[in-house]
Amino acid sequence: MEETFLQGYITAALWSSVDDTEDPMDSNYDASDISTETLEQMERDCEAFQLDNKKLYIDNGWSNGYAGHDFWLTRNHHGCGFWDRDFANKKIGKLLTNKAEAFGEFNLYIGDDNLIYGC
Repeated sequence: MEETFLQGYITAALWSSVDDTEDPMDSNYDASDISTETLEQMERDCEAFQLDNKKLYIDNGWSNGYAGHDFWLTRNHHGCGFWDRDFANKKIGKLLTNKAEAFGEFNLYIGDDNLIYGC
């Protein structure tokens, strides 16, 4: 798995998720605050997406970091993602959107131990 893909994914996850006080998680937390089991799930999902789609997104202008970022945003139905990048082939963006959405949503929350968990 490309580490920059995972980094893009985690960065998007933290700034687009909020803590219990409705602050963006990246205001008070970073990747080191993600629980082991949640990080392992993120890694598995990123690796699976990359295995099936890396050639497709690289050949059409996405870097690994942008693809990781868009994978998080798209799978969680945020207002941007693969479908809205300004690349020549919008059909590829739609295809990647469908593949990302097939993973289902993955939401973050702060546990009682002050670590970040996903569900």
